Amino acid sequence: MFGFFTDIGFILAFLGMSGILVNQRNLLISVIAIELMLFGLNLYLIGLSVQLDDLMGEMFALFVLTLAAAESALALAFLTAYLGKYQNIILLED
Repeated sequence: MFGFFTDIGFILAFLGMSGILVNQRNLLISVIAIELMLFGLNLYLIGLSVQLDDLMGEMFALFVLTLAAAESALALAFLTAYLGKYQNIILLED
């Protein structure tokens, strides 16, 4: 049962990583892909922690969750500053 959560977490982390690699123009999509990758990592850590009956994975998942919140706040601050200066959030406009 808990192997399902680790598999879903790994798939979400992989989708987030591929979203970062594929998208190089839109800052908002890049931030969403990073958040998806961190959520997948959290789901993987919690599933593995429950599977191994160890508390360290859950504590590390809380640390990653705090890191994701700080990253999201900083990224949105940079995004609003970039939007105020350039009037769009698409990079390398053709």
